[in-house]
Amino acid sequence: MQPLSLEHKLHHLRQIFAAMDSVLVAYSGGIDSTVVLKVAYDQLGDSVVGVTAISPTFPAVELETATRVAKEIGARHELVQTDQLKISAFTENDANRCFHCKTDLYQLLGTLRETRASAVIVDGTNLDDLGDDRPGIKAAREWGVRSPLVEAGLSKSDIRSLAKDLGLSNWDKPAAACLSSRIPRGITITREKLSRVEQAEEILFAEGFRHCRVRDHSEIARIEFSQDELIRILEGERGTRISRRLKELGFRFVTIDLEGYRPGGVSLDPPRQAK
Repeated sequence: MQPLSLEHKLHHLRQIFAAMDSVLVAYSGGIDSTVVLKVAYDQLGDSVVGVTAISPTFPAVELETATRVAKEIGARHELVQTDQLKISAFTENDANRCFHCKTDLYQLLGTLRETRASAVIVDGTNLDDLGDDRPGIKAAREWGVRSPLVEAGLSKSDIRSLAKDLGLSNWDKPAAACLSSRIPRGITITREKLSRVEQAEEILFAEGFRHCRVRDHSEIARIEFSQDELIRILEGERGTRISRRLKELGFRFVTIDLEGYRPGGVSLDPPRQAK
């Protein structure tokens, strides 16, 4: 059986939205939820609203992107305030952190849906996400959130190609994740830790890096760069300058992870004790 073409998958995605009356998109400004917002808006116009939840875990730079791209699409865009730091089960930072975060988000969107009668809540989960450990997907299913990209059989690579074909300005945007993902599992999440990580990554972005993470290990800042950007840290005084500025944020040591950037690159489990 021949694999379905991208054109066929896009047609299917459009049909999925055409069968809906109105839609609330859990919209972060990332490439996945942007494609969802774009195709939904093309089908349903002002019956579609992109909703972005602003919280201490959401980087300011991501909010800027989400706002700009929604305007480019022409879709209605609403900002809502939330604060996962008020949820003790979230700040404990165990294996179910994402479940508690997404439950908070979908509960909020569920409240908005009540004011819009028949609105369907959709997210940007794609086919490849189903193979990952994603407690957030469990939360989505519990709240009746649909994943049109999965329903249309779209993979990560499909979505990036589709975003480019649709003329989306963020088609090549690196993947993003909430700031809490920079803190090792089991370490309590605080506003101060989130702020320090965000400031540290802003320093790297200002140096021209696009795909990087600063993992906060208390006194240690462990930086992950994409393999194609890793060599740039050695150019001129860049490494020394970055180290100095991150130490000004309170880190004692600044290190580079030689394995480079990888999803979930923060230590997920407590280190083993030496025997």
